[in-house]
Amino acid sequence: MIKRLIISMVTLSLVISTMTACSGKEATKKNSDEKINVTATIGMITDVVKEVGGEYVKVVGLMGSGVDPHLYKASQGDIKKLDQADIIFYNGLHLEGKMVEIFERMAKKKPTIAVADNIDRTSLRLGDEKMGTEYDPHIWFNVAHWMNATESIRDSLIEFDPSHKEDYQENAEKYLKQLEELDHEVREKVASIPEEGRVLVTAHDAFGYFGDAYGIKVMGLQGISTASEAGTKDLIDLRDYLVENKIKAVFIESSVPRKAIDAVIQGAREKGHNVEIGGELFSDAMGEAATPEGSYIGMVRHNVNTIVNALK
Repeated sequence: MIKRLIISMVTLSLVISTMTACSGKEATKKNSDEKINVTATIGMITDVVKEVGGEYVKVVGLMGSGVDPHLYKASQGDIKKLDQADIIFYNGLHLEGKMVEIFERMAKKKPTIAVADNIDRTSLRLGDEKMGTEYDPHIWFNVAHWMNATESIRDSLIEFDPSHKEDYQENAEKYLKQLEELDHEVREKVASIPEEGRVLVTAHDAFGYFGDAYGIKVMGLQGISTASEAGTKDLIDLRDYLVENKIKAVFIESSVPRKAIDAVIQGAREKGHNVEIGGELFSDAMGEAATPEGSYIGMVRHNVNTIVNALK
């Protein structure tokens, strides 16, 4: 009886040891293979996370092509994606104005990073206090600012997953090099526009950082946020500016209705000045996935080429 009991205890011990060993292997394998679940807001951030995170991240973007982040309201499906994420990246500076409370709630449970926080506040443009924006949130239009945002994403991934630190650093270094080259390219192309013709007129004031960084005057019909509406005086003032300064082209935006811009164009024509649509620019959203404009670099390059071709 005692002998049987000893044999049973030894057998049970071996079974437990085997199960524990198997569980340990499965846990290690799962941890080494499992990707980091990332949820990002705008497409520009989603794109950078993919570039820096590479094979170690699975990225879900909430806002696709043509979506206006200023007016975006999170759906129940979005809340689920945020809940399931290991890390959340958003722009900040009140770009995603209707989601602020959600981010504050998520930050209590998981890393929730505003990529704009990595940028020196003294280098930011002032926003519109009436719309609750202390600073202009459209930081991606200065490529140097977007390099800072890239570094913020890199550092956050390293902090969360230090085991792949070298990979994140290498991926970021390659991408930052591409951004540096893009910055030089933009400067050269804008400089090719005759100085008196360097005036960019758009549907809303999203291109201020672009104008400051690359030496072009920017005018938007609406304010920094599309939640603001252009009034009759705004339409008249812009119309008169176009006529008096003989501006030959204005630009529509993929994420902003063109009705107000069309009204300005019609008003200028009634004053005897013909203004053309210079092309469509991507402002608060990138192009469709799998197109050149569906990446941050491709979007910037499209915008610059469109502006230069129309104004040169």
